[in-house]
Amino acid sequence: MEYRRLGKAGLKVSALSFGSWVTFGNQMDVDKAAACMAAVYDAGVNFFDNAEVYASGLSETVMGKALKQLNWRRDSYIISSKVMFGSQSDPTPTQRGLSRKHVVEACDQALERLQVEYLDLYFCHRPDPEVPIEEVVRAMTELILRGKVFYWGTSEWSAAEIMEAYSVAREYHLIPPTMEQPEYHLFHRRRVEKEYQRPYAVAGLGTTIFSPLGAGLLSGRYNEGIPDDSRVNLPGYEWLKNRLMSENGQRQLTAVREIAKLATEIGTTMPRLAIAWCLKNPHVSTVITGASRVEQVTENMAAIDVVPLLTDEVMKKIDSIITDNNAAID
Repeated sequence: MEYRRLGKAGLKVSALSFGSWVTFGNQMDVDKAAACMAAVYDAGVNFFDNAEVYASGLSETVMGKALKQLNWRRDSYIISSKVMFGSQSDPTPTQRGLSRKHVVEACDQALERLQVEYLDLYFCHRPDPEVPIEEVVRAMTELILRGKVFYWGTSEWSAAEIMEAYSVAREYHLIPPTMEQPEYHLFHRRRVEKEYQRPYAVAGLGTTIFSPLGAGLLSGRYNEGIPDDSRVNLPGYEWLKNRLMSENGQRQLTAVREIAKLATEIGTTMPRLAIAWCLKNPHVSTVITGASRVEQVTENMAAIDVVPLLTDEVMKKIDSIITDNNAAID
């Protein structure tokens, strides 16, 4: 495993990490969760990502029980949570958002569900237009000074919002955000590759990117159509099915089929190539992977060995395939 600094912070995170979005919840029991976590930990992963909203808090509860079962040294792993949407299925106004009240109380609730004394990383899961950024920075600083959080960051914030938080922290002698958690994959690049250039240079921003497989698009799972057991067919995932069936979605699938052939040519698989492609970006601190079976963990962890295979020539071929198929990149 490779370990990278989280931006300019001294903390080193494994290049591949493990997230609980779609991984944990009602579809997985604690034993299965522990088995997947043990597999990635044995592969060198030290960062485990979670959020209050995942399965309405159940994801954190499952991970907490799994951590208790695994009984690892607390100083051997990094754990995170994200705050914004609440852990209730129907939250009241005080149970969601980025008010100081919810930020602090949600942290306490996450600690209880995860059965840990502190969060290594704590993210604002989206910007909250109703709360001044200064209030958010002050709340996060307070949590760090109280020893409940070590580093705080953002998720899917604009560069302007991140820089405002950084400027507020510097003006009032508070603690600025250390990292951002954005979506990043072959078809979703603009923010990570272009928009965040100033936060990288000025604030030393690190990134813990999610969805390296584009919600399954880059796994090759849909190359021959949508399987009956796919999550695309589940209630609540209509957005993903609509995206796949759209004109651009079909162009992207055509490109994925060709990239999959290239993956075979260089001796790897489509999922490994997609994850390794993300790791080629020097501004990516860690790529969050997900799995519900140990076999998937094995597949994902092998991506670290594919990075050297992605030469400049191979990277250009990938971009050419996407361009030739007119697959839009946002």
